[in-house]
Parts: sequence; C-alpha cells; structure tokens
Amino acid sequence: MDQQHPIESLMGTSMESIREMVDVNTVVGDPVQTQDGSTIIPISKVSFGFVAGGGEYAGGVASPMTDGLPFGGGAGAGVSVQPMGFLVCSQNGVRLLSASCASPMERIVEMIPQALDSLKAMEEQEKREERPRVDAAYQEN
Repeated sequence: MDQQHPIESLMGTSMESIREMVDVNTVVGDPVQTQDGSTIIPISKVSFGFVAGGGEYAGGVASPMTDGLPFGGGAGAGVSVQPMGFLVCSQNGVRLLSASCASPMERIVEMIPQALDSLKAMEEQEKREERPRVDAAYQEN
C-alpha cells in the first residue's frame, strides 16, 4: 500500500487555505454602481508566499504504520493585499484613479487626460456662448 508522506498533507492544507483567501474577487473587486450611473471597480495587488519543510529524525520511536523514522515538519503561508486604484466607468469614458501616493511627476502625467478634457469642454462652452457679431455704423449729420 502506497502511503502519503506527512509533508504532502502539510502542503495540501496550506495550499487549500491560500486558495480560500485569494480568488479573482480579491484582485478585481465587486463593481459598485453610483447614483450618476458610473461603475467603480476596485483593483488590488495580491502577493503571497508559501514554504513547507520537514525531515525524518533518528533517535525517536518509529510509528507502527511506517517503517521509516519519525517525521517533524511544518508549513506556512502569507498573503498581502494592497489597493492599487479604482477603475471608474462613466459616460465620459473609463479612467483609473490611483490609490497609491505617487510622486508629483506621476500625478501630473495622470492628470493630463483630465486637463485636456476640461480644456475641450471649456472651448465647446465658449463656442456655444459666442455672441453674434453686429456691424453698425454711426453717422452724424
């Protein structure tokens, strides 16, 4: 009969725990609808690490179920979830709002599309508000 080594059980338990903690909804969160019809989707960065190890040591009493030496081992895992930003989908388009503290230059680069949209809107507003041109001549007798 082929028996499973104890380290396989430790690894299986740890990997199952990680699988329960990290799924696609952890990276791309559930969308949230706003009153103006926009949809906001949270985006996160997920990192995880895993380690397992063990050994069989002489000097102890062997288990009656195995012919080998006593086993000692352990496993561990860690998960880090870091918010990266929010994907905002609205009638005006899709944009990514960063959640990290960026350098001033990065913030300027991120704001360029928004500034261009604002300038375009101002130009269109000015065109709509242009007053008709009236040519008049005044003549005194």
